[in-house]
Formats: sequence, C-alpha cells, structure tokens
Amino acid sequence: MHHPEITIRATEHASAHEALQHLDVSRDDHAILLGRKYLTLTRAEAQRIAAIGVEFAYLVDRGGTIVTIPVNDE
Repeated sequence: MHHPEITIRATEHASAHEALQHLDVSRDDHAILLGRKYLTLTRAEAQRIAAIGVEFAYLVDRGGTIVTIPVNDE
C-alpha cells in the first residue's frame, strides 16, 4: 500500500513523558504517538491530520499512567 508523503508541523520528543511535559512550556495543545515518534502539535494540526485519515494516537496522562487514544485506527 502506498502512503502519500505529508508534512506535519510538530515537535519530536524522545519519550511520551517528555512530550506530555513539553505541553506545559509550549504553545502546543496535544501530545501524540505517530508511528514510533512522540510528537507535540497544535489543536489545528491534530485536526488537520485526523481529517485526512492519518493514523495516530493521542497521549494522555491519567493519574501517572500514560494511555493512548487511537484516531483513524482501522
């Protein structure tokens, strides 16, 4: 299956924990897992990539446990 190349405006991080911490000191709204990359990005960028069908997962801290919420998961 061919996947078209798209540009995503985001900041890459070494871990999910680091990505979630970055939200406190940046203008980014969401931390996500895309492939094997931990990214932070704005709400508008997350909505844009969701709308075009990109598979990713939001990263959320639930009382010290990081969970993922899949988007466009088939």
